[in-house]
Amino acid sequence: MQACLDFVKPMLALYIGGMGARGKNFYNELACRYGFEAAAKKVQDLYLDGKKAEATAAVPNELADEVSLVGPPARIRDRLAAWREAGVTTLICGTRQAEAMRTLVEAGG
Repeated sequence: MQACLDFVKPMLALYIGGMGARGKNFYNELACRYGFEAAAKKVQDLYLDGKKAEATAAVPNELADEVSLVGPPARIRDRLAAWREAGVTTLICGTRQAEAMRTLVEAGG
C-alpha cells in the first residue's frame, strides 16, 4: 500500500506546493479544506523553496489516501463505490498497470 501512496505523492506535492503563488493556489486551499492545513503549508513552503523531494515526503499518507484510489482491487472497488455515493462523477486515472485499469472498469468507474 505504501508504494501506491508514494506513487501519487510527487503529483500531489506539485499541485499542493507548486501550482500558483504562495497566497493563491486552489489545490493548497483544497488540502486545507480537507483538514491538512499544516501539511499543505509545509509542502508549499518546501516546494517553492526548490526542495521538491522534501515536499513530496511531507505529503501525509492520509491525504494521499483520501484523494486516491490505491491498494488491492477489493479496496479500490469499495472506495470507488463510496466516491460514487458521495457524488463523484469524474476520475483521472493515472496508472501503469493494466490490472488497475481493469479493476476500475469492472467496478463501473
